[in-house]
Amino acid sequence: MSHAAAPHAYEIKSASLPLVAFVLKTHDLSALEADLTRRLGDTPDFFDNDPVVIDLSNLEQPDSALDFAAICVLLRKHRMVPVAVRGGQPHHIANAQSAGLFEARDLSSQKASASRVETVIQEVIREVEVVREVPAEHMGAMVIDKPLRSGQHVYAKGRDLVVLAMVNPGAEIMADGHIHVYAPLRGKAIAGARGNEEARIFTLSLEAELISVAGTYRTSDTPLPPEVAGKPAQISLLGDKLVMQRL
Repeated sequence: MSHAAAPHAYEIKSASLPLVAFVLKTHDLSALEADLTRRLGDTPDFFDNDPVVIDLSNLEQPDSALDFAAICVLLRKHRMVPVAVRGGQPHHIANAQSAGLFEARDLSSQKASASRVETVIQEVIREVEVVREVPAEHMGAMVIDKPLRSGQHVYAKGRDLVVLAMVNPGAEIMADGHIHVYAPLRGKAIAGARGNEEARIFTLSLEAELISVAGTYRTSDTPLPPEVAGKPAQISLLGDKLVMQRL
């Protein structure tokens, strides 16, 4: 007597996962811990248990030994979940695998941002690559109605940011969506912080120290074009270039 085949309890399929690449530059764990605390301490909810690939391609001392177990502890402390490693020397890969990480050989072709994101402030933008789309669910805008002083940091996670007062030099504003500044923008502005390439920055007076959309950034080291400097402007991303237009 034939019996009907039992339904399968699981299936195996290929998956494309949204990942953040954490570009590690040093083997000094104390320096890494201090830097993570300094840059991410004011935004403890920036990462939300996001899967992370540890990228070793920019190590300052490429032959140095790395304690991957300790590195993973530090990343988890800041709500990152390390799952893989890429780049580095064969002994790095072996040690990483011993710590439970897999070698991610197929991620180098994915579009990099940094950051991760490269992310939270100018240095984080340069050191963390964000390679994922912003979540579809989008909350209402965060509204700030007071001037932001040097050293202040505002992050609108998962939504737009509207600032009704001046963003002074040394202040930083960041949003996963658009940024609107209805006053002079003189500090740092990071839109599309988690990879939303459609995000834009709008301001009534563009005088920023740094502007960034989805990880592509420009600092005040490069003078603003005269047609937008100190004028109402919008900044968007076209391919891998920032486009600045007068409003």
